[in-house]
Amino acid sequence: MKLVILDRDGVINHDSDEYIKSPEEWVPIPGSLEAIARLHREGYKVVVVTNQSGVGRGLFDMNMLGRIHSRMLEAVRAKGGEIDAIFFCPHRPEDNCGCRKPQPGLYQEVTERLKVNLSGVYSVGDSERDIIVARLVSARPVLVRSGKGKRTLKKSKALADVPVFDDLAAFTDNLLSGKLPAN
Repeated sequence: MKLVILDRDGVINHDSDEYIKSPEEWVPIPGSLEAIARLHREGYKVVVVTNQSGVGRGLFDMNMLGRIHSRMLEAVRAKGGEIDAIFFCPHRPEDNCGCRKPQPGLYQEVTERLKVNLSGVYSVGDSERDIIVARLVSARPVLVRSGKGKRTLKKSKALADVPVFDDLAAFTDNLLSGKLPAN
C-alpha cells in the first residue's frame, strides 16, 4: 500500500499558537489541498495524525473538532482528493498518554486499523515530535518549513538525514517526480 502520513496544523493548514478552535479558523496552506489531491490520484492513501490538546484544555469539544475535520475533508474533496483516515490525540501534554506525539500510540493505531507496516512510509510534519515519532515507528520523517517548521529547523538537533521541503506541495512534487524513493 502506498501511504503518506501527514500532521495537520502547519502541514495542511495554517497553525496558530492560539489553536485552531473552529472551522472558520481552519485555513489551508496554499497548495496543500492540491498536493493531497495529487497524492490521491497517484494511488496514495493519505492519513492525518495530529495532536489536538485544545480538546483536553477545554478550548473546544469533540463536536467542534469533528466540524473542523469536516471542513478539512470537504476542502480536500473539492480539489479532487481524499483523506482516508484521521487519527488524533485529544490529551494535554501533562496527561502523559501514549497517543500524544512523540509517543507512538497513534501510529500504532494506523498500523492496526490499516493493516500496514509503517517501515519506509513518509511522515510529514513541522515539529521535532513529528520527526521523533516517525523514527520510532521506522517511518521516513520529512520536515516542512511551513507551520512551525522554520522554528524547528533553528532549534532541533534531531534532523540529521531528514529531508526538508518548503511545504507539502514541494514534498509532493519531489515524491511524485521520483526525486524521493517511493514507499
